[in-house]
Amino acid sequence: MITNFKRLLGQSNSCDTCSQHIESGGAELSQQHYLITVAGNPNTGKSTLFNGLTGLKQHVGNWPGKTVMRAEGGFRYGTENYKIVDLPGTYSLLAGSVEEEIARDFILFEDPDAVIVVMDATAVERNLNLTLQILEITDHVVVALNLMDEARRKGITIDHKGLSKELGVPVIPTVARTGEGIGYLMQAVSDLVEGRIQTNPRRIQLDHVLEEMVNELVYEIKKSFPHLKNSRWIALRLLDGDSSIYKAFETGEIEDLFKKVHPYDLKSTAENPA
Repeated sequence: MITNFKRLLGQSNSCDTCSQHIESGGAELSQQHYLITVAGNPNTGKSTLFNGLTGLKQHVGNWPGKTVMRAEGGFRYGTENYKIVDLPGTYSLLAGSVEEEIARDFILFEDPDAVIVVMDATAVERNLNLTLQILEITDHVVVALNLMDEARRKGITIDHKGLSKELGVPVIPTVARTGEGIGYLMQAVSDLVEGRIQTNPRRIQLDHVLEEMVNELVYEIKKSFPHLKNSRWIALRLLDGDSSIYKAFETGEIEDLFKKVHPYDLKSTAENPA
């Protein structure tokens, strides 16, 4: 039976960090069951969370055709193996930079089972821009409200349950550096990918004229590219004049972007800097 994600925000008999249930680096990438990714603004502790989950047993290299570093790793939580990809830190998905293009394309076309959006608890408003853009693309989101120790030190109090209600996805307070809340975070991710919870992401409400235009464009996109996911978000970007999306359609690159497998050129490493 599918339960409401809000139960995760109350008290639980489980431990806080639950480190005994997270086996860092315990899963070979070839044996991964679920694909998740970590997204967020720069300096939110995103890579610290990634490093903590993977135990620094990672593969790193460059994204195909880019000079931006790509890092991925594996870990085991409960009985399931996870592959996790650390996306470049960005402030939006509007493809104004190479990093934004990479993050956008991965969430759009790789279709991860879950996206962990890491937000800075000391600057929630600044972080909402990227969070809301990701919620436009996918339902499979869990927010890690990170740097809670810094927020407490500055006297900042956040109603994470209220924020969760407004965003329509689980919001879990964390301190990635110490492991605080990571157990609750991974339980939320596990429940999401296993289908035990449903989300209801906050989306842009359009007026009826614009909604009709979007629907017409979605119909044309689906007719020409039936396997392309997230056609509504792509339609919104086309109407907004996103030159990179226009170019992808004009050059036929859109056909390649939604393919699941990319020839990543990776090399093994024992460490990835936060």
